Amino acid sequence: MKMKRFTFFILMLAATVHTVFGQREAKAQAILDKTAAAYQKAGGIAITFGGTQQGTLLLKESCFYLDCAGIKSWFDGKTQWSYAQQNDEVTLSTPSPEEIQSVNPYALITSYKTKFNYRYIGSKNRNGKQGQEVLLTPRQTGDIKSITLTVSAAYEPLYIGLSLSNGETQEFNITSYQTNRNLSISDFRFDKKKYPNAEVIDLR
Repeated sequence: MKMKRFTFFILMLAATVHTVFGQREAKAQAILDKTAAAYQKAGGIAITFGGTQQGTLLLKESCFYLDCAGIKSWFDGKTQWSYAQQNDEVTLSTPSPEEIQSVNPYALITSYKTKFNYRYIGSKNRNGKQGQEVLLTPRQTGDIKSITLTVSAAYEPLYIGLSLSNGETQEFNITSYQTNRNLSISDFRFDKKKYPNAEVIDLR
């Protein structure tokens, strides 16, 4: 009789845990869906951030420009240019989705449905603003172990934290988020005229 009661208790506990995790997953998906919708409607986006590094980020659809820690990166949806100011050289490459993710964490907003598992963590105060936090874990093993995303009531990112497989952590605290910026494709491509002496290394 005791064994039956114990078995029943375990089954009930398992069912409860499954329900709780299911609810957290559903809430996380709702938050991510609304964040993705807000991102698509935002047009051109200009961001400044602090945290592990300080920098600026321009976004439009799948394109980005990142200026951080002496490195400038442009991505036009196909080709990436990475300019190292210290060496005055620019490297051209065709990055993988995971490589794009490590450079531009905002890529998760368009890939979470197919590349990540996710669950709702709870409310969190970031930079003096209350937000909702979601934990995303890649479905395939790679350089990124997990991603923590906190979004505002307007579903704009307040914080992104990357936990890497090598034990390192990268944090991005969003200090400015401007939408509807007039950005063209040239903003996401390296302009040789502005860096006439830069050595070009083509890895494509």
